[in-house]
Amino acid sequence: MNKMKMLAGMIVFGSLWGFSECIIGPLLADRGLPAGMLMTGLFAMVFLVFSRMMYQQKGMQVGMGLIAGSLRFFNPFGGCHLCSAIAIMAEGLLFECIWNYTTTLDLSKLNNLTAKVSLGIFSSYIVFIGGYIVTQALTPLISTGLFNIANLISFLPQIFARALAVALLGGVTVPITLSLKNIHMTLNDKYYYPATLGTAMICWILVLGNWIIYL
Repeated sequence: MNKMKMLAGMIVFGSLWGFSECIIGPLLADRGLPAGMLMTGLFAMVFLVFSRMMYQQKGMQVGMGLIAGSLRFFNPFGGCHLCSAIAIMAEGLLFECIWNYTTTLDLSKLNNLTAKVSLGIFSSYIVFIGGYIVTQALTPLISTGLFNIANLISFLPQIFARALAVALLGGVTVPITLSLKNIHMTLNDKYYYPATLGTAMICWILVLGNWIIYL
């Protein structure tokens, strides 16, 4: 695939992921729903799996995490900006590592339902736990230069418990997303770049505009 086309796809999927974290996540939290678990087990998994299935390019999900995390950093809602941004970036990296070693780029060959469910459960569980652990380690190091491992250990039971629900959600989300394998990118270059970059620009404008209004 053309590298520029992959880059445009990475930008738009990363921006959509970041937009969902910045706008949809707080809306879910305001209604008393487990936003963090839903954002990872549902939204993040859909964007990560679908982009990998569509573009079949290594490194794309890491880039998506960097873009989404950068966008999340400007979100005025939902608690710690830095820790949320770090968690998203870590999720993109962990997903990339897991799927690079457990699957091929051609996901159309992944036909066994048990394999799809297992992959969804495993990757969602590790991505959620890993994102939290990386956040708990890096946030204090970046902000204060200190890291207390006792604080991390005290959080682990809570993280592991929440991750079980995320894993179950991922076990449903990933197979459903993989069932969309017959959807192919049909836009030619004349419409593809304006559509993808225009969508990404709208995501950034809405999030940054929200941030400016909040200030």
